[in-house]
Amino acid sequence: MSLYDEGHTVAGWTGTAVAAVGSTALGLGVCGWTPGFVLGAVISVAALVVTWVLHLAGWGKPPGPRPRDQWSLRARDRSARGGHVDCLGCRLAGRRRSPAPLPAVPAPATGADTPITGATGRGAALIEGPGSGE
Repeated sequence: MSLYDEGHTVAGWTGTAVAAVGSTALGLGVCGWTPGFVLGAVISVAALVVTWVLHLAGWGKPPGPRPRDQWSLRARDRSARGGHVDCLGCRLAGRRRSPAPLPAVPAPATGADTPITGATGRGAALIEGPGSGE
């Protein structure tokens, strides 16, 4: 079984339901009910805002696999307050979480004027340091 819960969240289902009502109103506008255009557009924007607010409140979940205990529709997202990595909604709200930094590899300790040798033995070349004049 997959580790994905396929996005079954309160934010997702609520946004989908409100967007379906907005799409229905827009469809009625196409069929001839003039207020349907404006009403459908307003409801569609409301669906976007409702989904975003619920996502920021912790009722949405970040993409990717999650532990099985977080698959329930009633499980709130514990990482929502800090923002999700690469999440447009979190960035728009000012919640910026940068990806985990790559582990640093320590550089060899050398002085500024000390030449660094690339290898020893046959074919070794001396690499000059900065300001060597070449």
